[in-house]
Amino acid sequence: MTFGCRLNTLESEAVRRAAEAAGLERAVVVNTCAVTAEAVRQARQAIRRLKREDPGRRILVTGCAAQTEPETFAAMDEVERVVGNAEKTLPQTWVAARQAVDFGIGAEEKAVVGDIMSVRETALHLIDGIEGRTRAFVQVQNGCDHRCTFCIIPYGRGNSRSVPMGEVVAQVRRLVENGYGEVVLTGVDLTSYGAGLPGAPKLGTLVRAILRHVPELARLRLSSIDSVEADPELMAALAEEERLMPHLHLSLQAGDDLILKRMKRRHSRADAIAFCREARRLRPDLVFGADIIAGFPTETEAHFRNSLALVEDCGLTHLHVFPFSPRRGTPAARMPQLAREVVKERARRLRERGAQALLRHLSGEVGRLRAVLAETEGLARTEGFTPVRLARPLEPGTLSTLRIAGHDGTRLLAA
Repeated sequence: MTFGCRLNTLESEAVRRAAEAAGLERAVVVNTCAVTAEAVRQARQAIRRLKREDPGRRILVTGCAAQTEPETFAAMDEVERVVGNAEKTLPQTWVAARQAVDFGIGAEEKAVVGDIMSVRETALHLIDGIEGRTRAFVQVQNGCDHRCTFCIIPYGRGNSRSVPMGEVVAQVRRLVENGYGEVVLTGVDLTSYGAGLPGAPKLGTLVRAILRHVPELARLRLSSIDSVEADPELMAALAEEERLMPHLHLSLQAGDDLILKRMKRRHSRADAIAFCREARRLRPDLVFGADIIAGFPTETEAHFRNSLALVEDCGLTHLHVFPFSPRRGTPAARMPQLAREVVKERARRLRERGAQALLRHLSGEVGRLRAVLAETEGLARTEGFTPVRLARPLEPGTLSTLRIAGHDGTRLLAA
């Protein structure tokens, strides 16, 4: 069971295969997320439900929440093993876990969680596909060197480290040979790619290398990026490489300069707007998504209105709204907090603004020809990552060009 980001989805497949190879039976591995307190609560709730549904089921917990607060999960009677992020994709971890749960362990021995900050390398998980998915994810980077005041993730993932370009290119080629038409590059701080590698290649260099050395790859997509780190080669690739999808999900977080400063972000409101304007100049069909936090500590109504306005000012389409959630151990948790009703109300208003932006985008797509990738027989996505309900079934994984006839308020409708 997986919570959280695309990176967790990819790592869960590596965990599943390692656990099966180790002979773990009647077991569920819960791969947790720590980005919000709600994510941790949902993981604990799911663990209790899994045990109620099948009391004989073995439950093992890993992921970011297991790394940042192992004692929380080790204290749960339902949990038999807690595994850290650095250990979770290692085959020997699950061999040891099987032996531990087979022979029984004391509560004090439940947690196998190392010092994530001591990890200096990241391995490419050699996953040749993920069951039930039509696009493949390739982890090229892990960890983060930045310390945003609201974020616990560096303490769950460690410092930034990257996979060498040759290994990435070889993995992408392998996935294409296995029939994948789209590959997504993913990481915790994707645009910091390459800093620890020989020659310090940038993300743009990696993108160019993949497209050059794997000409059979139809579509290359990026997961969330930090616009302030986007290198000139990446921007040039966006303008010149049609196989690099015109969709960027931006880590913006707020639209007010004072709140951005208190978040310890490295961009200003003007930086975000200028980036979006320049990126769209280079690639006019570009579609933006963004993460924005509602109700950050000390946020006034005027600060919040600047975040609301950022939706139009940056031309955002796919909004991912986070109601602020204080995470123990972060500076933001010690700042003056807003009332929960205020946080929830601002998150609602942000989502409404996002829904309006999506509606404008959907309306603008009607009548256009779009290349889509079928995810199921009845659903596909455009190059800009907009969902399309198909008029006729397509085999999942099929690439097809079709005309957009309309929309239903959330998805496009194919002719």
